[in-house]
Amino acid sequence: MEELATKEELEELKETAGKVRGVPLKTTSDFILKEEGEEGLRKLEQAMAGLGYPIKREEIRAMDFYPLRLWGLYLVVIKRLFNYSRERMAELGANNAKLSLIIRLFMKYFFSVEKLLGEVPRIWHKYYTVGDLKIYEYQEEENRAVIRLENFKLHPIFFEDLMGYFSGIVKMVTGKPARCELTKSRERGDNYYEFELNW
Repeated sequence: MEELATKEELEELKETAGKVRGVPLKTTSDFILKEEGEEGLRKLEQAMAGLGYPIKREEIRAMDFYPLRLWGLYLVVIKRLFNYSRERMAELGANNAKLSLIIRLFMKYFFSVEKLLGEVPRIWHKYYTVGDLKIYEYQEEENRAVIRLENFKLHPIFFEDLMGYFSGIVKMVTGKPARCELTKSRERGDNYYEFELNW
């Protein structure tokens, strides 16, 4: 079985700055319970504890802040422990969008993708203490948007989840399937992350 997290990954995660609300941790643990059962959730919690990051589903408080490195490692362990593909990680992210209380509250006021995208920077800062999410391009006629995430660094597996999250939000607004692609990243030598959304 593949190592759940390498020594290098753990060291890099220790250097990760910032915090994240407990919302994605909570909705992700609920997803694991539903999809992998109590045994799967127990394995996940044991794996996290074994790596020095104990976290239990029933103790996660949705609106509290947690170290961003914990969220990054949680996703890394989930992907490897359950052998999730990129598509499965995106499904997890879409599920998180659907279950997020903050998103559901905002959805009351969003009747178009344009209005949603106008709120994206504010929504981001409700979840994360680091990073700047910006709408770089919006083409209503083509059902296309480009989003940039600057001043942010986390394990690349996080972005598999995030692409599903973005797609999930757009689908909630439009009722149409949405596709999100990572077109630029720090790992490829860019200074930011860029996502192209189509619906």
